[in-house]
Amino acid sequence: MIGTQDLEKTTQPVRGSKEKPPGATRSSSRGRQGMFVRLDPDDKQRAVYWAGRRGFSSVNEYVAEAVVEKIRRENLDYDLPTLEIARLNQLVDQVAALARNSANLERVVTTGLDSLIGLTRGDNYLLDVENGEL
Repeated sequence: MIGTQDLEKTTQPVRGSKEKPPGATRSSSRGRQGMFVRLDPDDKQRAVYWAGRRGFSSVNEYVAEAVVEKIRRENLDYDLPTLEIARLNQLVDQVAALARNSANLERVVTTGLDSLIGLTRGDNYLLDVENGEL
């Protein structure tokens, strides 16, 4: 004898057995597997906004692209925009210039202190007695 639960199971359609609507294409999924994502209402609203702004056909396509981009960032495989590269190069040049200036300052201070110590000892060439030759 068939129970009411068994009857409901047999009358409900199997998920994924329906044919796609006439306008849909099978190649749009490109062999991807489905996944269910729960988002905060605010996050979903932002995803809908940016999906429309970036020209994605659906929010699902935008979320799939976002997941791929996040994985690339985790793997440190991403491109820097031109302005960021230029700013980074500028900062690298400034740090190199600062290192050169610091080395020059160290050399000047060391030389100056050596001269002062030499004067106090009397080892300076300026204190030598002149013998009349130029």
